[in-house]
Amino acid sequence: MIMKMKFRYSILAATWIAAFTLATAPAQAAGSGPANYQSIDAQYIAALGDPKARSGGGAQTWGIWKEDPGPRGVELGQYARLKKNGGVTPARWKFDPADWWLEENGLIMEQPVFPLQPGRYVVTGARGAIAVLTVHPADSSGDRRWELDSGANLHDVTHLGCRAARYRPATGAGSCTPDAVKRAAFPVAAGRTMPAVNGCSKQDYAVLIVIGLMRDR
Repeated sequence: MIMKMKFRYSILAATWIAAFTLATAPAQAAGSGPANYQSIDAQYIAALGDPKARSGGGAQTWGIWKEDPGPRGVELGQYARLKKNGGVTPARWKFDPADWWLEENGLIMEQPVFPLQPGRYVVTGARGAIAVLTVHPADSSGDRRWELDSGANLHDVTHLGCRAARYRPATGAGSCTPDAVKRAAFPVAAGRTMPAVNGCSKQDYAVLIVIGLMRDR
């Protein structure tokens, strides 16, 4: 997207994990802290919710990129070529004209995988806060609740420099295409919303960096 300087962020991820280990080690030794976790290469959650919330519902509308979609993205200027190639990108993912995504530099990126699966994710916004995000299984109505520990809210673990928006036709098939994107709107400043596109409905998502997965004891 998002994070093109992947090597630098892998170093930062290692630093955050080390800090998380130090913070939780005494509690774990006492048997009252969080379970062990495994560090992973950075993944990215696309989340919706009140930035001030520490818990809520609707996690069934959240998705995840299990690898950085930025390097796998397509520049807006290459959209004509993408169409000629049947929507298949160099990275071999398929562009969906009825449901497409942009990141903060104006790259067309692949959709995240929906829905985010239940589990416990160690997340950060790369601004100091680290928390465990718990996503619960769906209830009888299909709603998946979520909660953050350590007193963190959704804003605390949102990477403000990562911008991601979902675009879908607002007035019928073919009304919403990357051709209509104003390239002068990019790059999008940290914390700002993504640009509107004529003919499209838009949904901005918060992006959380996943640096580890919690495991059962």
